[in-house]
Amino acid sequence: MNAASDGCAWVTGASSGIGRAVALRLARDGWTVAASARGEDALTELAAAAEATPGRIVPVLCDVADRQQVEKAVEGLVSDHGGVALAVLNAGLYLPDRADELDLDAFGKQVNLNLMGTVGCVGALMPHWLETGKGHLAVVSSVAGYRGLPGSLAYGATKAALINFCEGLRFDFDRLGRKVQVVNPGFVKTPLTDKNNFPMPFLMDVDKAADRLVDGLAGSGFEITFPRRFTYGLKLLRSLPYRLYFPLVARATGK
Repeated sequence: MNAASDGCAWVTGASSGIGRAVALRLARDGWTVAASARGEDALTELAAAAEATPGRIVPVLCDVADRQQVEKAVEGLVSDHGGVALAVLNAGLYLPDRADELDLDAFGKQVNLNLMGTVGCVGALMPHWLETGKGHLAVVSSVAGYRGLPGSLAYGATKAALINFCEGLRFDFDRLGRKVQVVNPGFVKTPLTDKNNFPMPFLMDVDKAADRLVDGLAGSGFEITFPRRFTYGLKLLRSLPYRLYFPLVARATGK
């Protein structure tokens, strides 16, 4: 993990949930955190919440689904803060869906934000990282990307794509001497999960989740996942043949 002296930390999707908690944890660790989101009021409140920390939070209005805004944001971070040492790409959207009520616009929004927004951020960062010889990337995906789940057609597909994307990046980042990690949380209590109307096993407090994530950034593991009692169980499900997987998940979810 790069040090706070190497540049700022950029956290996308920082107005609420895991992104907000991670930004505050990094500020407590002494980082200058560029916190991105689309909501100015939420970012202003977040910056104020970090005033007593050793670091600071700088609001950066940016819609990561807008390539021009992303490129402008990265240019500003490089010129104003000496570069981006760490990027935690967390911005994401979950809209429940099902085959008999498939909304293509909602599906596209999730693809554009969750997947293409993340890819666009990486694309904007790479020239800077190649020039400076530094760069630590953490992409927040989800255990929903491990295998298909009911009610998660678009969201699960984008998260599976992000996991695969990071796996592919790992080969290039190793060759270039950079660090990439994928973050796969289970259920974390956030405004996103507050919309769920189904049981969420091992629901985790958001501040504890942020601590697990940031602590994992200092480690050597490619994947950061929590809470492990839940996510490791899903890893076992991932290894099941389809003839066992589908009926088991259908019974567990009541679908």
